[in-house]
Amino acid sequence: MRKIFVILPALIISALIMVSCSSKSEATPNSQFAGADSAAMDSADNMKQTKPGARQTIAEDLIPVEVVTIKLGDISRYILLSSNLETEIMADVYGRMQGIVQKINKEEGQYVRRNEVMLELEPEQYELAEQRANVEYEKQLNNFNRLKAMHDKSLLSDEEFESAGFALETARIQWDEAKLNLDYMRIRAPISGWVGDRSAKRGERIQPTDRLFTVVNTEEMIAVVYVPEKNINQLQVNQKAVILSDNIPGEEFNGWVKRISPIVDPASGTFKVTIGVRNQNNLLKPGMFVNVRIIVDSHLNVVLVPKTAIIYENEFMHVYVVRDSVAHKIKLEVGYQDHDKVEAVKDINEGDKIIVVGQAGMKDKARVQIVSERKNTIAAKTQ
Repeated sequence: MRKIFVILPALIISALIMVSCSSKSEATPNSQFAGADSAAMDSADNMKQTKPGARQTIAEDLIPVEVVTIKLGDISRYILLSSNLETEIMADVYGRMQGIVQKINKEEGQYVRRNEVMLELEPEQYELAEQRANVEYEKQLNNFNRLKAMHDKSLLSDEEFESAGFALETARIQWDEAKLNLDYMRIRAPISGWVGDRSAKRGERIQPTDRLFTVVNTEEMIAVVYVPEKNINQLQVNQKAVILSDNIPGEEFNGWVKRISPIVDPASGTFKVTIGVRNQNNLLKPGMFVNVRIIVDSHLNVVLVPKTAIIYENEFMHVYVVRDSVAHKIKLEVGYQDHDKVEAVKDINEGDKIIVVGQAGMKDKARVQIVSERKNTIAAKTQ
């Protein structure tokens, strides 16, 4: 009985092992077929996507760029200097008589015309003086008329008649002087312009030496620059100049060489040149810092390339020209240039499309796709 209890569990375990192995062997072929079916389905899906995927890969190989179409324009060679603007016409306003300020008619920043009343003083004292001078004049006039009648009848000597005439003339001059002093109580603008400063205060007593206002005429301004001695033979009066201010972007102000000093400063090696400026729309202000370009020479109707398109390599300038969706790298032969454009002497033609965005790191003959085109504002401005 003891042997039976030992053998029976062993037989049961062996039977279970055989059943397990049999089930695994039956499952293996089914799994292989299932894997094959899955691979076949994946292969079919890939075959369906082959053509669209190929086209997408080709499109992704094109480098997106922004271009600008080259046009003809004008460009100049110039001497670049800087200065602070000054007013060519400016006047300090003083009173001619002493008195107490009664009324102020103009304030800083207001425009005033020549002979317009800016300030008034208390006039009472000078009104009385004018009335007194008027009375004296009327007295002398009546006396002169009476003596004239006597002189006409030979009842008065010539000397007495002449003395009466002189007295009348003296009274008239004194009356005119009194009227003038009364008029001086109304202080007028000596020039037309803008009130730059008001020093007078209402109620204070002023003297003829007291500055009351400053009036500046900003219609024409000047910029005084100091040009290197080597350029002395390149300048002449009325030569064209352009004035720019960083505070007024996009605006260019027309100027001209107004005066040229014949003296060269030995310490700095420069000579003084005064540039006249036409203040368009009154945008320029006295004291403003500006850049001055004195035009030395100009090239008209030439090919202009914006500097935003240029790639610098080993001190040489290159641009990429798009032709048939291919970017061709071209070395620039440069003529004149300024702050935003250069003159292309050869190899670039009017109508060429130059890459201005996307050219950094690009290879020659790379395939590109134009996604946008920028307006050529440089050529439009100069033509």
